[in-house]
Amino acid sequence: MDGISFMTGGIKMKYLFFVTTTLAVATPALAQGADDITVADRVRDDLITVVATGSEVRVDKAGQPISVIGSAEIDAVQGPDLTRVLERLPGLTFARNGGPGSITTLFVRGANAQQLLVLVDGLRVADVAAPGGGYDFGNLTTGGIGKIELLRGSNSTVWGSEAIGGVLSLTSRDVNGVEGTAEYGARDSFDGQLTGGLSGETYGVTLNGGYFRTDGFSQAASGTEKDGFHQWRAGGHAHVELTPGLTASLVGRYTEGKLDIDGYAPPLYVFGDTPEYQKTREIGARGGLAWTSTTIDLNAGYQVSDTRRRYYDPTFSSEPNYETQGQTRRAELTGAWHAADALRLDFGADHEWSRIDVSFADRKKANLSSGHALLGWYADAFTVAAGLRYDDHSRFGHKWTFGANGSITLAGAWRARASYGEGFKVPTLYQLFSDYGNEALRPEKSRSYDAGIEYGDRNAPLHFALTGFRRDSRNLIDFVSCASLGRCADRPFGLYNNVGKARATGAELELGAQVSERLRAQAVYTYTRAKNRTQGDINEGNDLARRPRHALTASLDWTSPLAGLVLGGDVRLVSDSFDDASAFTRNDGYVTGTVRASLPVNDNVEVFGRVENVADEKYETIAGYGTAGRSAFVGIRARM
Repeated sequence: MDGISFMTGGIKMKYLFFVTTTLAVATPALAQGADDITVADRVRDDLITVVATGSEVRVDKAGQPISVIGSAEIDAVQGPDLTRVLERLPGLTFARNGGPGSITTLFVRGANAQQLLVLVDGLRVADVAAPGGGYDFGNLTTGGIGKIELLRGSNSTVWGSEAIGGVLSLTSRDVNGVEGTAEYGARDSFDGQLTGGLSGETYGVTLNGGYFRTDGFSQAASGTEKDGFHQWRAGGHAHVELTPGLTASLVGRYTEGKLDIDGYAPPLYVFGDTPEYQKTREIGARGGLAWTSTTIDLNAGYQVSDTRRRYYDPTFSSEPNYETQGQTRRAELTGAWHAADALRLDFGADHEWSRIDVSFADRKKANLSSGHALLGWYADAFTVAAGLRYDDHSRFGHKWTFGANGSITLAGAWRARASYGEGFKVPTLYQLFSDYGNEALRPEKSRSYDAGIEYGDRNAPLHFALTGFRRDSRNLIDFVSCASLGRCADRPFGLYNNVGKARATGAELELGAQVSERLRAQAVYTYTRAKNRTQGDINEGNDLARRPRHALTASLDWTSPLAGLVLGGDVRLVSDSFDDASAFTRNDGYVTGTVRASLPVNDNVEVFGRVENVADEKYETIAGYGTAGRSAFVGIRARM
């Protein structure tokens, strides 16, 4: 079976017909001028991004590939599962070991999941106690989120460690009033959320909270026992202008959930149904002061992020059998000097303290001091920016990082862009100090290149973008067995070591068109070849695990003339991948589709519903782990 052999079969050909029709409908519209299309008024907050420079800049002023999704699109997709929104973005695939709440990892342009920096309302949310130090998206829902920004490509110059694959920033929505959503559906699933806020000329406060539960399905594909999940969540942000130009702000978030998991029960120790479960709690907060003027902007803040996980097996005890807790504290100062109309210097300095507490081990600590500067010329006809970053880590020493990007307007809304970025990721405390740790580890490094051409932006009446990319990574950290090391006397299992090199190359295609006043079509396609390039390694030349080469998402949304009824559909096609580095176990490609509808009852109330995986596709994103079949949901949304 080759990489796209899943595109066969009767029902799957119907999906392809939908995709082909979507692209065929959209293509003629690209020949039209923007003035020929009638588009409803929209909030263009989706034109602004912070992931390029660390402060606000227009997306079309950035030389890096950045996609922004606004609150209207998040609401239109429906449901608490964030991955259904994220898979509309180019360069992104994911893997999940079970149902909602299960460990969910994102791969951007084939980078390791831990190499994506994730921000929620400016808070860095990575679990520093996890072996790879990444973020588990199983704990994050769409509740309260109003904006999503994704920068693809290495950008450690501005963002420091973790930004090898890119930067994903999620921002809570602002409301002046009250919004509430409730949804019920398959597997006795319920999601409810409430957001309320007040705002004035000099102040604003928004609070949000929610609860999600589901009976779920067996985490093990071979199992029959339902593995459920429930989670409480709360958050908020506030700001107040103390004096003209000086604003104080506060951000906070809290989640706590319980997830049923499967394991390897004796005596056969084969993966299957078990009564095990885990509890996860996340806390984050940031307080800050911001000064704005005609020449300089400053933003100072202090933040804390803390993740605790407890694992239980009732077969043996009611007490947790394993526990981890990771905490990061961070003090930072960033700013922008507007030296001239188009000339700007973005800069910053920060200090980060991290620690982990793991069962049966002493607390481990590290700290990181950093500073960066990015000088940019942001004119209407062209932009160019370049910068340097210096990091000094308490365990491995110092590191310099460079990045540069630029764009030029060709004609009308057409522009060309290109970027070069370096990335690095510090070894995690687990990789340094656990029973498998190695204090001689060096940081993972990358060099990323991309170039593309673009018309408009992804939320404009007409949009086209084509981007080619390459990323070379080295010093990749992996677990090495004691036999390979020849050190089984003092390391009976093995240890972490800098052993890997990888290269990811590919292309991203984006299409979008407001075909008429009532019909919008969108599609994104990504080709990624992520290969192991470690010389002499037994797996040299193999595709990296769980990195499908092809991924396509296409959607249609039509507003009918009947009382504002909106009908929509999405199709997701993903090619084969290998589940392991040795390329022995294959995950077959799959096609899933969703149909959805929404109907306004009045100006303040809307009812909606959808059917996910309409063809009841049987597939796995991780070998041996189950996925949801055909599922239906209905809900109501109210605003006051």
